[in-house]
Amino acid sequence: MSSAQTLFDISTVIQLSVAPVFLLVGIAGFINAFVSRLSRVVDRRRHLLERIRYEDHEFHKTAIRELELLEARVRMVHLGITLGITTALLICLTIVSAFIEYFLGIDNPLLIGTLFVLAMFCLIGALVAFLREVFLAIRSLNLTKIGE
Repeated sequence: MSSAQTLFDISTVIQLSVAPVFLLVGIAGFINAFVSRLSRVVDRRRHLLERIRYEDHEFHKTAIRELELLEARVRMVHLGITLGITTALLICLTIVSAFIEYFLGIDNPLLIGTLFVLAMFCLIGALVAFLREVFLAIRSLNLTKIGE
């Protein structure tokens, strides 16, 4: 194989790797959104736990309901972050596999395809977790406003 052909082949592998790299950037932004939401939930939980010591019984009942919703939101955010990071890892493995296959002269599209499909399933799961967490956040708005 000529060096020009090899250069062409490696540049093709690099070009094919660019799209997944852009996907990684999007996933990083998505994970950042999850972390931001987690931070807000943790702050709200701390605020409620601090206030619950000083407020009346009616406040306690409403606060307990909101704390339960916050716990459910934390679970969804945790799931979403886990699936988002798993997606990123699978995308990285897809890219690395493409290069390893090229350098070793192996042709196994099933491996790369499987890794990418698994990544998409994890991304779908992360999106569903995000949507569920948003629905829980909206549901918490229906509770009586507890001292902002």
